[in-house]
Amino acid sequence: MAIYRFRISFEDFDEVVREIDIKSTQTFEDLHKAVHRSTGYSPEKSSSFYVSTDHWIKGDEIAYLPNQRKTERGVALMENSKLSSFIEDPHQKFYYIYNFERPFDFHVELIKIILETDPNIEYPFLAKSTGEAPKIIDKNNFGSIAVSSNPVSTEFDFLNEMDFVPEDTDELEAMGGRGINTQEKSEDTEDESEDGADEFSDNDNYEDEAYKEEDY
Repeated sequence: MAIYRFRISFEDFDEVVREIDIKSTQTFEDLHKAVHRSTGYSPEKSSSFYVSTDHWIKGDEIAYLPNQRKTERGVALMENSKLSSFIEDPHQKFYYIYNFERPFDFHVELIKIILETDPNIEYPFLAKSTGEAPKIIDKNNFGSIAVSSNPVSTEFDFLNEMDFVPEDTDELEAMGGRGINTQEKSEDTEDESEDGADEFSDNDNYEDEAYKEEDY
């Protein structure tokens, strides 16, 4: 029985890498769950592997917790799909999308085939781990933040707590870094200035009257 060693990396965080050894007779569900034991994410999310070209173009899909449309279409299921049935190349690649609600994209590449199993190892086996998996927000848990199993800072994370998305950047720039109520505060300041001007407007001739008294 052969052992496949897969290199798994985040598409947008290529410094975060996992290498997992898994039996050729095990399934994509086994690989899916092994990946998220190494990231600290919940595996119980709708996700899919896609047979991929060398340029990461997606082909046939192998799904976990598929939606109704995919089920009716007869998509292959991870729990029924052995890895060996989809390996056509010694450097086979798979494009992997985790959690379609808030997706992370991964590149999965077969980098080594080991011909003998190690009786002292329970497969799947995490052979190498580099980098900390990024935080994700679980909106099904009222916006609380799920993090990787690695320790992270407990300091308040403004962008994540506010459910920040990249499209919010323009709005933050428009605030000029001064706070959400900047415009309202500016208007209040202008109103106070105008009130102050009105308060002294009746005494515009004060100096003239003072000089006239000195003339006497």
